[in-house]
Amino acid sequence: MSVRQSLLAILDQGPCYGYQLRAEFDRRTGSTWPLNVGQIYNTLDRLERDGLVEKDDVDEHGHVYWQITDAGRDEVRSWLDSPVERGQGTRDELAIKLAVAATLPGVEVGEIIQTQRRASVAKLQELQRAKYDGDGAGGAAGTTVGPEELAWSLVVDSMIFAAEAEVRWLDHSEERLAMHPDHAMALSLSTEKPKRGRPTKAEASHSARTAL
Repeated sequence: MSVRQSLLAILDQGPCYGYQLRAEFDRRTGSTWPLNVGQIYNTLDRLERDGLVEKDDVDEHGHVYWQITDAGRDEVRSWLDSPVERGQGTRDELAIKLAVAATLPGVEVGEIIQTQRRASVAKLQELQRAKYDGDGAGGAAGTTVGPEELAWSLVVDSMIFAAEAEVRWLDHSEERLAMHPDHAMALSLSTEKPKRGRPTKAEASHSARTAL
């Protein structure tokens, strides 16, 4: 999630000071991604260095306002007009954990999956309660909600869909691993000395295929 572009997009509406930017970000995301003020000002300093924002007036309370530059507006337009690029690899901790655990002898991966499923289902239920627990954001079809409630609902919907997908993936992984009794995927340490540098794509693809 790009804090940088999000803050720029808010500044595109008008000058803000640091605490105001944090409050405006929270309004639009339902505080689902809390930012501290230090993070706000560090981001503003980098944006100023890159010529995307500049300091504006100081009010009677000592608040320093920041305003967007023309280059900053161009960056906002580019961000909004471009799709979010997902990385080719995965840094998902759960996926890596299961992949490694499945190759370790003596590890009961099914128990790991069951433990994770309970936690994932509990998180999913918590998100569903948050959405439908009388806040109006997740009301019946056709119900009119305010912009803050709608924005919050969009973020929570994304988290709910991700949690549902995680539970389905855990079920799928359990079925896949059941096809390999007695931990047939277990790998002992290789006796081959690795080459320096990262493996080529072809080598990585071959290793992945031979492990299945």
